[in-house]
Amino acid sequence: MNRTLRVVATAAITVAGIALVPATPASAHGKPGSFPTTITLPVGFRPEGITTGPGPFAYLGSLANGSIYKVDLATGEGTTISPGGGPTAPSVGLKSDQRGRLYVAGGGAGTGRVIDARTGAVLNTYQFTTATPTFVNDVVLTPDAAYFTDSRRPVLYKVRIRHGKPAATAETIDVVGMPVDPTVNNANGIARTPDGRALLVIQSTPGALWRVDPRTGAATKLDIPVESLVNGDGLLLDGRTLYVVQNRLNRITVIKLNRSGTAGTVSGTITDPGFDVPTTVASFGNRLYLPNARFGIPAPETATFTVVAVRR
Repeated sequence: MNRTLRVVATAAITVAGIALVPATPASAHGKPGSFPTTITLPVGFRPEGITTGPGPFAYLGSLANGSIYKVDLATGEGTTISPGGGPTAPSVGLKSDQRGRLYVAGGGAGTGRVIDARTGAVLNTYQFTTATPTFVNDVVLTPDAAYFTDSRRPVLYKVRIRHGKPAATAETIDVVGMPVDPTVNNANGIARTPDGRALLVIQSTPGALWRVDPRTGAATKLDIPVESLVNGDGLLLDGRTLYVVQNRLNRITVIKLNRSGTAGTVSGTITDPGFDVPTTVASFGNRLYLPNARFGIPAPETATFTVVAVRR
């Protein structure tokens, strides 16, 4: 499955206000509705997380100021729907449900929040921890809960969901069996196993993939070559196929899992010349969408950031 795909179109986006006023049409190599393969974000946005749906829309979170940006994938046009909480409350990983809610990880603030994707209103805020160090990194949704990872602590944070509505409080689940070095990135991207009975968590620095029982917190390492997953960041599960974004390696590693998610084999990689430290991945149709975080560049506050689309 090894393949290199080429970016063929570009779209630019102008920031609009929080009132969901359509942005000024962007210049694109393609007509509206042609689904551009490169989408330009506001200057200095510093994207980290992305989620898609309902419909042909993507939502991105900003490390710079915590704002949430909505993009129409058909046109590449976008608007800011939530201004965020400033540099001390970033938006890291996020997921959307089918009821128009966004679940957002709050990074070093130790927080999570739920946002109305239509209005940008903050519906719930959770202070998962006040301990340091902490970095609430990513989130996955199951039918009955949202689970958040912490890259500096051996825990998961759980927000129960009942009849589609998130609880007002959160729980902490101790993860047992996965060694954690609090000075480096540990638990990062998170997804469900194909059978939906457990969770998959990528541990970035050693490049290990773990299966975590959400009831007990027991973690078991999958038998996959460690070197293939170093710098693992965002995860996306499609059937039994797991896409693992390796940010600084500018590639996606594709893993075929068994149904229970206890074992897997690397089936290939996806690369693209447009990748510039992509952090995570979301899908729409036959495309994967990845935000370029561009970690390590000088003056990120004045830099341009993009989302790149590649075929599965």
